[in-house]
Amino acid sequence: MSAFNCILVANRGEIACRILRTVRALGYRSVAVYSEADADSLHPQLADQAICIGPAQVNQSYLNIEAIIAAAKRTGADAIHPGYGFLSENADFAEACAQANICFIGPSAAAIRLMGSKRLSKIAMLAAGVPCIPGYEGAAQDDETLSKHAQSIGYPLMIKASAGGGGRGMRLVSEPGELLAQLRSARSEALSAFGSDELILEKALLRPRHVEVQVFGDQHGNLLHLGERDCSVQRRHQKVIEEAPCPVMTAKLRQRMCDAAVKAAASVDYYGAGTVEFMLDEQRDFYFLEMNTRLQVEHPVTEMLTGVDLVAWQISVAQGRPLPLQQEQIALRGHAMEVRLYAEDSTRDFIPQTGQIRCWQPTDSAGVRVDHGLKEGQIISSFYDPLLAKVIAHGNCREEARLKLIRALEQSVLLGVVANQRFLINLLQSTAFISGEATTALTTEQFAADPSLTPQPPSAPELAMAAALLFQQSAARYRMPGWSNSASLPSRYLLEHAGEIYPVYLTPKAPTTPGLMQARVGEQLLELKLPALDQPPSWIELDGVRMPLAYRIDGQQIWLKGENGSLTLRDASQRPASTAQSSDSNSLHAPMDGAIVSVLASEGDQVSRGQLLMVMEAMKMEHQLKAGCDGVISSVAVSAGQQVRHRQRLLEISP
Repeated sequence: MSAFNCILVANRGEIACRILRTVRALGYRSVAVYSEADADSLHPQLADQAICIGPAQVNQSYLNIEAIIAAAKRTGADAIHPGYGFLSENADFAEACAQANICFIGPSAAAIRLMGSKRLSKIAMLAAGVPCIPGYEGAAQDDETLSKHAQSIGYPLMIKASAGGGGRGMRLVSEPGELLAQLRSARSEALSAFGSDELILEKALLRPRHVEVQVFGDQHGNLLHLGERDCSVQRRHQKVIEEAPCPVMTAKLRQRMCDAAVKAAASVDYYGAGTVEFMLDEQRDFYFLEMNTRLQVEHPVTEMLTGVDLVAWQISVAQGRPLPLQQEQIALRGHAMEVRLYAEDSTRDFIPQTGQIRCWQPTDSAGVRVDHGLKEGQIISSFYDPLLAKVIAHGNCREEARLKLIRALEQSVLLGVVANQRFLINLLQSTAFISGEATTALTTEQFAADPSLTPQPPSAPELAMAAALLFQQSAARYRMPGWSNSASLPSRYLLEHAGEIYPVYLTPKAPTTPGLMQARVGEQLLELKLPALDQPPSWIELDGVRMPLAYRIDGQQIWLKGENGSLTLRDASQRPASTAQSSDSNSLHAPMDGAIVSVLASEGDQVSRGQLLMVMEAMKMEHQLKAGCDGVISSVAVSAGQQVRHRQRLLEISP
């Protein structure tokens, strides 16, 4: 038995915080590691000790095996929990821990290595008799071989990075003419993300469900499952909503699928937490997709459904103890549902966002759990995954869990960085999701023309509230007598949002009612009331209806929790509306902070609208930057490998 007393968590963000809470609750001493960019983050504050392991870049910090092992030795940690992502499925890391006499809280290096390769794991699953999607998983990787097998598989097909995950290195190919370009693109992203450009090909299942089974084993040969999770609602091949049980699951299908999952784990002598993922087609046939040899992002769904602390089980099994329960003792109670709160703009193809957390107030509703690693003032940078938090709800039935989750999202306040709260609410309220018929095609098919995915101007009430708050701040700062002077002339505010200017006119009302004013937005008149000047505004009354208020102001910038999620406005009252920023299709600007991966055009090149000009990497993903107009490139301001800032000019096109 491998006993230990101090656990180092080799991760960051919400998962590091979640693991640290269990580690401390069990009585172990805890150590956090952090990069220079994470020095002021939450997870180092939750541990007994914390140690910096390098710069912001992941290959110099969270992927630096030597630095993490050295941190464990320096702090006396005799076990390491890798969380998910980063080094959690790195067999070399597991072996390095063993060589340093440090317990790796996870499966064997052999199981990690085998199941970490989509190509090799699929070969092993075929040999074990687990159903697999038809495709090509051979060693030959040249274009000619892949093209030949693609023809025999048929179109549409999927290209997948053998070492991949999270949708990276994955491409859908609809016809033969697209294949070679998509192979090059998938190889490039796979090599950048995983250090391997090995690919597999599979027949594309266009409207499947993504269903996975949580398995757990110990070092005594015991294996069991904790039911399934449905992870069908995705964007960019990454999960955004997970739930358990699967809405279309039957007792017979569950038995078959869970038996196959346990069989897959047993074939590699698996121990620890693992997830066997399947694709479930419209005929209710299922096929092996991959096995994740770690804790999943969505593990809280299973925890809320079963009452089991999976991290506590991981720690126990790593010390050689047998599983605390047998299969017949695992009970699935009610329904659980999770959404992933991402720093991304769902109105702009889910592009990741950076910024500073100005306000973070997660809900504390009954039956709701929020896993996060956020605190106010924290910088969301381009170096890491855009996942901010997970909101999980449990109910007696699916509908109760869904309604609780919607309410939890509506109540939670996140200001300062653009996030996907409204998009998640819209998904949860969609007909396909309510009916339980959502597939992996939901976001591309149903939401392609949905108003929630197109930029929406701020509403009149939102503009009025923002102007009233700016007015009150000025009144408090300068002790403006006009605050309660009914004879005051209207105050004009020009509020800028997404390059557009919106005028708002405020007129203070009766002097006997401080904080009462009338707002005119276009042709609409609204009556607002705020608390007196000596009270920080925590509510606002709009046309006689009082509601809670969440906002932050910094100079001319105001962040406001509005009707449709958070809203960012700038006070442009001191300049005319004509000077507002406008988009320029002749210039290519960085859509976020990140690094330029490749520059595909040079000065003097003739380009066409929509032509790929650059590829940049941010938040663990590659993003294609395309020409906004036809013309000739007149200047290129950046080069491959260069770090760029949001809105930085990258090149110019002369029409």
